[in-house]
Amino acid sequence: MQTVKLHTKAQITAFGTYVPERRLTNEDLAAMVDTNHEWIVQRTGMIERRIAGPDTYASDLAYHAVLDLAERHGVNVQTIDALLVATSTPDAFFPSTAALVQARLGISNAMALDISNACAGFVSAMQLAIGLIDSGMHRKVLVIGSEVLTHAIDYQDRSTCILFGDGAGAILLEAGTKPACFVASGSLTMGDTGGILHRRAVADRIGDIEMRADGTLFQNGREVYKWALQQVPAGIKRLLDEAGYSADQVDRFVPHSANLRMIESICERSGIPLERTLTSVQYYGNTSAASIPLAIAEGLKDGRLQPGHLTLLYGFGGGFSQAMLLLRWPTF
Repeated sequence: MQTVKLHTKAQITAFGTYVPERRLTNEDLAAMVDTNHEWIVQRTGMIERRIAGPDTYASDLAYHAVLDLAERHGVNVQTIDALLVATSTPDAFFPSTAALVQARLGISNAMALDISNACAGFVSAMQLAIGLIDSGMHRKVLVIGSEVLTHAIDYQDRSTCILFGDGAGAILLEAGTKPACFVASGSLTMGDTGGILHRRAVADRIGDIEMRADGTLFQNGREVYKWALQQVPAGIKRLLDEAGYSADQVDRFVPHSANLRMIESICERSGIPLERTLTSVQYYGNTSAASIPLAIAEGLKDGRLQPGHLTLLYGFGGGFSQAMLLLRWPTF
C-alpha cells in the first residue's frame, strides 16, 4: 500500500450534498422480491434508500449538491478552476459527467474530469485534488461523488436490489495559508479480484468471469464481505502506523457505507469504536462514491463531527481499490 504523510497547502472550504426525494423502504422491496424488513435489517442495517427518477442522472444529482455547497458557504462557482466527478454511473462514456456539470453551472474556465474508482472514488478524487493544488496547476478544485446506482440494478435480483441507493456530495478544496487539515494519504489497488464486483461497459468478461450482458451491477456478496474484513482493518493499521497515530486517537471514522454489519466488523477488527463511526447506510443504502460525503453530512447535521476532529475517510470497493485520507476536520 502506498502511504505518505502530507505537507499540503490544500484546504477544505465548503461542503454540500443532495439526495432525491423518493424513498424506497424495505417494505416496498418486500412487495417486489422475496424479502422482508427484518431480513434486510439483520443482514445490512438498511431501512430505506433514496431513488432517482427515470429521467434523473448522476449529473443532475451532482449539480444540486454543488448548489447546496454554494448556498451554504457563499461560494461563487465561477471561481472554480477544476471539477472532478467520482461516479460509477455516468450519464455517458463521453462527454464526461463532470463536463455536463460544468456546463450546467456555467463555469467558463475549468478542467472537468470523471474519476472511475467505484466506492473508493470520492476519496481518490480528493487525493487527486490535493495533488492538483500542490502542483500549482489549480487553486480551487471541486470534488463530487454522484451515483444513480438504482438505474443499474436488476430488481429481480434480491442479493443486489436491497442494497443500493442514489445520492451526491460535493466538497471544495482550495489553496490556502492556514495550517493544512490533511495529515496522511494511502491507496491500494488489487485488480486481480475485480471480477467479483463489476458492471459491464464494452467487454464481455473480466478474466474468466462473464459479465452480465444487460449492464446491471453484479457482486459476489460473500467474497466482497470476506475481502473487506481482511483488507480494510489492515489498511487502517498501516496508514495510522505510518502517520504516527493509533486507532484510539481517531475521533471520527468515515468508511464507505457498504453494509452496516460489515462496518461493525471492520470497527471491531480495527479498534475504532462504532460510536466514533459515521455512516449513511441506514437511510440511504450503499451509494458508492456518494456514501462518504453523505455520512459526513449526517455527522455535521447531528454535531458528531466537529472542527479539529481527527477524521479518517476510507473508501473501498470495486477494483478492488482502497483510498484513504487522514485529516483534521476544518472550520469553515
